[in-house]
Amino acid sequence: MEHADVNVVYSVEHQLPLVMYIGQYFFFTGLSAGSFVISVIATLLGRKEFKPIGKITALLAPALLIIAPLNLILDLEQPLRFWHLFLYYNWTSPITYGSFLLTAYPIMGCIYAVMVYTNRQQAAKVLGILGIPLAISVHGYTGFILALAKARALWNTAAMPTIFLVSAMVSGIGLVVIIASVRYKWFDKKATEQTRENDKKLILQLAQFMAYVIMLDLFLILSDILVLLTAHADAFEAGMLILTGNFAPLFVGVEIILGSILPIILVLGPKSRKSLTAAVVASILVNIGVYAMRFVMVIGGQTIPLS
Repeated sequence: MEHADVNVVYSVEHQLPLVMYIGQYFFFTGLSAGSFVISVIATLLGRKEFKPIGKITALLAPALLIIAPLNLILDLEQPLRFWHLFLYYNWTSPITYGSFLLTAYPIMGCIYAVMVYTNRQQAAKVLGILGIPLAISVHGYTGFILALAKARALWNTAAMPTIFLVSAMVSGIGLVVIIASVRYKWFDKKATEQTRENDKKLILQLAQFMAYVIMLDLFLILSDILVLLTAHADAFEAGMLILTGNFAPLFVGVEIILGSILPIILVLGPKSRKSLTAAVVASILVNIGVYAMRFVMVIGGQTIPLS
């Protein structure tokens, strides 16, 4: 009796352990950290024209960090058990440290905001100086979470925490420019002409500072890509995935061209550098680009199946 050859093909779905809730969490913590650093810089400088920026960012930082952990809770299969992270901790895991940082930072941020709005400048300066390492740690540890995943070539790079921190500054500055411009346009009309002129000048300076931070971000990304392309086979595949593969439109088109190069041209170009509209458009594009970066890193980093 002859037996027919039978080919059995298993179709196993490639699951993603991390979904975009995690990317959105990274995005909001970055906005918060960037906003807080800008607020502290404004507070430490102590100049009158910086007070509006300092107050806006003092409120933004804790507000955004209250929103951010909601994405983590929604990502849990049993969201009501989020408190287990505080009881069943693992001191070798960055997630344990992150749980406590996500509690301490918004509390400190709220106290700092109260000090800023009640004009207790000395207390605000002290809290600001103490809070900057906390703000950096809150967002920096997210980069470490990805970087420590040795099996994911796109994540497993020493540059990942720094890239996350610099892109956080970029998105935070962009958000401040947008909100400060809205305030200037709609809520600052009763101010004197000189005050409005100073406010506009400050917003444009902030946008130009954002452009220089974008340049630093592009340098870090370029360095990371070059290392990927000259490393082992999996790293090369990860690099090509975002340069020419399925994620190229988001990485090259949205993150690099739309979210980085175009904003630099808008805020540093000789004809547009004095335009508030150009600064706002650039800031919106920057935040779209940083959000795309979070998506590419989180989802793209899991696209290549583990061997």
